[in-house]
Amino acid sequence: MSKDRSPIILAFSGGLDTSFCVPWLKENYGRDVITATVDTGGIDARATAALEERALALGAIEHILIDSKADFFNTVIRFLIAGNVLRGQAYPLCVGAERGLQASRLAKLAIERGATTVAHGCTAAGNDQVRFEVALRTLHPGLEVLAPVRDNHWRREQQLQYLQELGLPLPAQGSDYSINRGLWGITIGGRETLTSAQSLPESAWVLSAKAFTEPHSVSEHTLEFAAGIPHALDGEVLTPVALIEKLERLTGAYGIGRGIHVGDTVLGTKGRVAFEAPAAITLINAHRELEKLVLSAQQARIKDTLAAAYGDLIHEGKQLDLVCADIEAFLAASQRRVSGTVNFSLRPGNLFITGVTSNYSLLAATKGVYGESAGEWSAADSLGYARILSLPGMLQTRAGRP
Repeated sequence: MSKDRSPIILAFSGGLDTSFCVPWLKENYGRDVITATVDTGGIDARATAALEERALALGAIEHILIDSKADFFNTVIRFLIAGNVLRGQAYPLCVGAERGLQASRLAKLAIERGATTVAHGCTAAGNDQVRFEVALRTLHPGLEVLAPVRDNHWRREQQLQYLQELGLPLPAQGSDYSINRGLWGITIGGRETLTSAQSLPESAWVLSAKAFTEPHSVSEHTLEFAAGIPHALDGEVLTPVALIEKLERLTGAYGIGRGIHVGDTVLGTKGRVAFEAPAAITLINAHRELEKLVLSAQQARIKDTLAAAYGDLIHEGKQLDLVCADIEAFLAASQRRVSGTVNFSLRPGNLFITGVTSNYSLLAATKGVYGESAGEWSAADSLGYARILSLPGMLQTRAGRP
């Protein structure tokens, strides 16, 4: 047994894997365990109290809740919006994008408490084990990182038996679906997502459970952006976190942002996950339409290229790499004129952008009317431009003749 007597900081979700880790770490390392939950959304007051009660009952000497929702928006989500990041053109990185921030808060807590060891409950099968390891080792290269479930190949039945034998509380059982929830949305995994053929049953959806069985009537709404940051919903000025939470309730009730994504995992295999991201999908769609009005073609093209690379880096848990800061600087600069109002309508399963206005509108800035009349040029100018534009093709045709 190690002579190190410092406490072990355990990333704690309250599920089976992290519940198992509390007594197992105490028994096998002979050290106190401090559980920490980094709140990046989706945890209400009732869940907060339940997490602390469970952690202490399992043997933790202290449970710490770190409110990081605003930090999550400021350090990650604002750039996912700026880049209109959708993995596979569908998935808005609902869960996973926060792992770097959570790791940084755990590392900071370890330093504050004089701890040399951080632990997490990830298995060997998913992406999060890599994200946590990469982020923690980047932040604190000397920190010892433990992953008991992964490294000892513990199966679910073994973990349950271990807790039962010790007379410790078991996590809620009976659900056929694993649900991860954060500020940017929800992921749902179950039997159907293990293969590529089936969707989830209607009863498995969380935010949009009654969207189609008890449909809402058509409604009209507005979103306002200030320099790329969501600023107001239906005329009410809100903080970004409050706006996202309110928008999730509003659009989730219409079934917006529901999907199933097949993609490439960090480990190189294919994976499939169901998700509900009503606020993310609404904001990205609205923001993209506003950008079309105020950004030039060159700005949009370069930004899209960098945003795709940024999404890959976040997915892989590399958001602490300095290249991310470089891309974020570009994305932030690209948003200087992304201010305006987006009107949208909601129907069950349908989000429709009805109009966009901005003081920086490039459409309003031209004197011409597309398809109707020229403004800054004459008919002769158009003819000359078309002739010059056709030169490369003309020359290629000539050069290709015998």
